[in-house]
Amino acid sequence: MPKNKLTPAGIPVPEDLRPWSTSWPSYTPVDITPPELTRKGLPASVAEGWAEPAVTPEDVRDWPARAAMALVPFTFDAYRWPLNPTGRTGKTGRNLGKWGENCAADPIVVAGDLDRDRERWVLLIQRSDTGQWAIPGGMVDPGETAPAALVRELREETGVDLAGHTPTILFTGYVDDPRNSDHAWICTTAALYELEHIVLATGADDALAAAWFPFTDLGALADGLDKAGGRLYGAHLPLLTAALHHFDQA
Repeated sequence: MPKNKLTPAGIPVPEDLRPWSTSWPSYTPVDITPPELTRKGLPASVAEGWAEPAVTPEDVRDWPARAAMALVPFTFDAYRWPLNPTGRTGKTGRNLGKWGENCAADPIVVAGDLDRDRERWVLLIQRSDTGQWAIPGGMVDPGETAPAALVRELREETGVDLAGHTPTILFTGYVDDPRNSDHAWICTTAALYELEHIVLATGADDALAAAWFPFTDLGALADGLDKAGGRLYGAHLPLLTAALHHFDQA
């Protein structure tokens, strides 16, 4: 993935101007395309295996198939560029491997006496791009299923292999990630793995570190992150909130 640590901020988009059906003639979004995805840098990123070779969406030839398989339906503009299903983002270009929907898989691993709040922990990794703590997930590879990607990403980033476990699917849909733009965005499958005990985890691949944090509620998680001198990757807060809601409803 791109090596830049921070995605440029887009222009502010008022809520009433987010829908694509609303006219905004002066709309000038910020291009967030990093050097690795420009025409000059793209060949190396394609060779590394994480980026598709299309310089613009016009170079993509399988849009009908992509649209049919999308987790969240999307449409196209008059130039056949894919449109973010949530509306305008204030950003254009792409800071992701593909144009249109990029499918991710996010395994949420929780351990402890799950019926007793004071002994619940969640496994997070420290991202190499932002330094923030996040769910040990990643992109679904071409031809790979989301369940397979959940297991692979967890194993690659933490060394924890849960291939024999059956998770609970908590969420499938759009993720409000800072890398999203008007024409490239992330949708994910988030799944909950429940373990009786904490297991050894070590940061690997593109994770700087892996650690277990208190997970009785969001306050306990925030305190644990503060003690570790870190912050949570904001896009994953709704997914972790969904996991806590699952335990509250149990």
